[in-house]
Amino acid sequence: MIDSHTHLSSCAPDDEELVAAARQVGVRRILTVGMDTETCRQALAAAERFDMVFAAIGRHPNVAGGYDDAVGAELRAFAADPSCRAIGETGLDFFRDHASPDDQRAAFRDQIEIARELDKPLVIHTRAADDETIATLREHAGGVTVILHCFSMPDRVHECLEQGWYISFAGNVTYPRNEDLALAAATVPDDRILVETDAPYLTPQPMRKERNQPAYVTETARFVAAQRGQSYEQLDAAVTANAARLFGWDGVGP
Repeated sequence: MIDSHTHLSSCAPDDEELVAAARQVGVRRILTVGMDTETCRQALAAAERFDMVFAAIGRHPNVAGGYDDAVGAELRAFAADPSCRAIGETGLDFFRDHASPDDQRAAFRDQIEIARELDKPLVIHTRAADDETIATLREHAGGVTVILHCFSMPDRVHECLEQGWYISFAGNVTYPRNEDLALAAATVPDDRILVETDAPYLTPQPMRKERNQPAYVTETARFVAAQRGQSYEQLDAAVTANAARLFGWDGVGP
């Protein structure tokens, strides 16, 4: 099993315990995601420390304030590290007003270009901005491999699939109120689906009272497999193959 999106630096306990717990339940690859300068450094450090951990480098829309050429240059320097396997998370978040829409747009557009320049997949965050996020990707991300992290647009799943984008499901797919998201999880083809924790956020329903961690991706995977009429092992094989193809981490580590 894989966790295609987590934030080790924001999780508790220590990274060593988190990685050991994940390994114990069969998780063999983790992508930990940077959202600003410090967490990008921490993601790269975790990837250096653990052979099953890899990094994504980006500037989250909520911290995109003041995005300029210097920030873009810093991201390009971070992203050149061999342990960086994706760019982002980036996108648009109009639910919160931590960064102006224009700064978010600048960060988003530039990170699309970084992904294109370095031939790395692009990890997308969108909240209360679905129309503009999709329009921006359609206009500017041609030829870039796109991953819709923590997928939250069940009514547009077919539209997203038609664009060739990958769909990643987090723990919120397991929540009883999200029946439409569970139905969407049943429709994504085997070669386009991923699972993630987005830890420490969005703990799956069976552990809802606990802080999320990479080991809990197995709970989300079990739920998604059941919605799809698959065994856990069948979904495991699909998401493991997809992540290996996207992030190029076959033959590395355990």
